[in-house]
Amino acid sequence: MQTHPRRTVLAAALGAAAATAAAGTAQAHGGSAERRFVKRRLKAMSLEQKVGQLFTTYAYGQTADTTAAADVASNQTAHGVDNAAALIERYHLGGIIYFAWSNNVANPDQITALSNGLQDAALAGCGTPLFIATDQEHGLVTRIGPPATQLPGAMALGATHDPEAARAAAVIAGTELRAMGLNQNFAPDADVNVNPANPVIGVRSFGSDGEHVAAFVAAQVEGYQARGDLAATVKHFPGHGDTEDDSHSELPQIDHTYEEWREIDAPPFRAAIESGVDLIMTAHIQFPALDASLRPATLSEEILTGLLRDELGYDGVVITDSLRMEGVRNGYGDDRIPVLALIAGADILLMPEHIDIAFNAVLAAVDGGELTEKRIDESVTRILGLKYRLGLFGDPYADPELVDDVVGIPASLEAAQALSDRTTTLVTNDGTLPVPTDGGSVLVTGWGVTTVARIAAEFGNRGWSQTSLVTGAAPTQAQIDAAVAAAAGKGLIVVSTNNTKLNPTQVTLVEALAGTGVPVVALAVQNPYDIAWLGDHPNAYLATYSYSLDGLESAVHAILGSVNPAGRLPVDIPTADGAGVLFPFGHGLSY
Repeated sequence: MQTHPRRTVLAAALGAAAATAAAGTAQAHGGSAERRFVKRRLKAMSLEQKVGQLFTTYAYGQTADTTAAADVASNQTAHGVDNAAALIERYHLGGIIYFAWSNNVANPDQITALSNGLQDAALAGCGTPLFIATDQEHGLVTRIGPPATQLPGAMALGATHDPEAARAAAVIAGTELRAMGLNQNFAPDADVNVNPANPVIGVRSFGSDGEHVAAFVAAQVEGYQARGDLAATVKHFPGHGDTEDDSHSELPQIDHTYEEWREIDAPPFRAAIESGVDLIMTAHIQFPALDASLRPATLSEEILTGLLRDELGYDGVVITDSLRMEGVRNGYGDDRIPVLALIAGADILLMPEHIDIAFNAVLAAVDGGELTEKRIDESVTRILGLKYRLGLFGDPYADPELVDDVVGIPASLEAAQALSDRTTTLVTNDGTLPVPTDGGSVLVTGWGVTTVARIAAEFGNRGWSQTSLVTGAAPTQAQIDAAVAAAAGKGLIVVSTNNTKLNPTQVTLVEALAGTGVPVVALAVQNPYDIAWLGDHPNAYLATYSYSLDGLESAVHAILGSVNPAGRLPVDIPTADGAGVLFPFGHGLSY
């Protein structure tokens, strides 16, 4: 393996102790070598350097030292610096997080070079390697697209009812992330989605049963962390699965009792802790049964220290959800949030709205006695210990020459499609499926410009004459009439739906298409609950849990009978009025 151009000189600056750390990944959490190493590192750090390690945030640009005008302008607006390297130098950052919107993830080679450039900047500064993270949950939340392998998301994997499928997906995903220089993944989601109206979790959850979710969370934690060089992060403690509000824009409240929390929400977090998860992310939610003060869980000592650390026995790293979200900023100043989160028991402060305000607020809190340096040291000890165990002090870099041999290779793409083929769930079928012909004419219509095009293209690949017509989230009567007209003479209609409860004209569309006499197959391409409002209008109804390419291909394979649908619901589908269960957890048809 060739040496990164600046690797030798910069790594040498870590001193002889860093060489010892390279072997730390094989040692137990808190082993004697780790403790000695961390103690020496901590003693050599200034207070400012230690406080910087508490922060993970974003920076714009495809390189660490970008001079692109748009990125420089965005960085100046957000952080008062030109690029990520300057941001790391000024605040001694502990971590960087990647997003598409911050222009970090163009392709695997660029991501790898960015990761190595960021580590250069960190080592040239305070000498402490970075956490480099993203939210690569797959499915609905995917930050790095093709050619990286695209895998089924959580609820789709939950539909396999096989935790080994989730483990296999995590191994592939984790190996690819580390090859691109990332060492943290903010996944898997440990929330139990018991509320079909949940606007922020939904298919990001493995299901609606606590023990089912727990098994899948444990499998993914073990899969991501199997090589010892990537940290998994379960989220969002104490559980975000029963909300009807989005914590990005408001502060949700969960009304479970403590006993319900133990039965429903806690099992996945317990399982993750037992599996040795490296990080747990907090939720910006009120949970009165757990903290009567109604402080957001992120700022609650009762929840983060009393419940997570004392009751569940977790001694790993606690990271907040983004501190830019209104769920935590509602009622709290940006100078108070980081201080209160640390008092509550958090270790890493993710994406404060204003890094300068947050950084200096923590320093001021130490200077004023609200926080002690000992308390800062507790969190930095956990952070440095995790970096040690991940091997970052020995070599934090990715090898650019190996990226093409790891990321998006044929074996991984084939495995992803095979996993996806196990997820498609046939919920209703009057005998229309599988379609008994090898070709014919099909109208593909409904929600999603890309979704409709992908479904139509897959029918075309199978020899079908296909017509596509996008009608959108809320079809107008004119669009419905156009779809009915386009159905004339077709042998099959496939309509994609997404959240029919909130978009009732999607139901009107399906009703109108059913009236043509042409068989109608409905695909729920996100949450699986749409059938409660569609009734018996479609001849068959399938849940894909995703509008990803692999998921849609799997659905077409199931419609045409080349794949026998094997997925089973990982959630209950309630009746439209919520009074009962229309299709229970575990339901699924096959041929």
